[in-house]
Amino acid sequence: MKILSRLVSALLCVVALLTLLNACGVIAVGAVAGGASVLADRRTAAAQATDIGIQLEASAQLSNKFGNDAHINVSSFNQQVLLTGEVKTAAIKAQADADVKQIKNVRAVFDELIVGPNSSYTARANDAYLTSKIKAEMIFTNNLPSNSMDIVTEGTNVYMLGILTAAEAASAKKIASSTNGVKAVYTFFDLISEADKERIDTANKNASAGSTKPAPQ
Repeated sequence: MKILSRLVSALLCVVALLTLLNACGVIAVGAVAGGASVLADRRTAAAQATDIGIQLEASAQLSNKFGNDAHINVSSFNQQVLLTGEVKTAAIKAQADADVKQIKNVRAVFDELIVGPNSSYTARANDAYLTSKIKAEMIFTNNLPSNSMDIVTEGTNVYMLGILTAAEAASAKKIASSTNGVKAVYTFFDLISEADKERIDTANKNASAGSTKPAPQ
């Protein structure tokens, strides 16, 4: 058992490193492309902070309440919360959904929890690897703002949140669906018009340009 545990731990470390390298790749490609919109998150800074707060509060609350009776992942993007993972009973699933809906600033909850035993560390490592493969593919896809979405893989099912146009959403779903090893793809996007896209991306570009100007002496 100790040997197996060490092997699983090593695998998780490798997956974490791959994910980190993919993140570095996003920065590098964005720098070469020179387009601020490639890296920009379409959420405001305040919205990003709110999402972090929601995730921290919900994760702590659910972990303290259910302990080992559940393995719940909480993802929040633009105040829409996705719950994935496993719970031992339908009652826990319903309670988790209700509890998160009561958290301040939550707009909607997408409850994708499965009633069943907690997933193995090996399965979680495979899910993390699939997520890293999808993100890596998106790096090299033109006109797809990968930083304006969140990708979660659970049980080889892929879930995506984000702020995208209809065309961008279709492209993102196609990439995830065509990734080897993915069982199904579920999207929960906030869809925006092309006009809104231009307005948001221009505002982000201007904000980025302003932040890089040297301070007056």
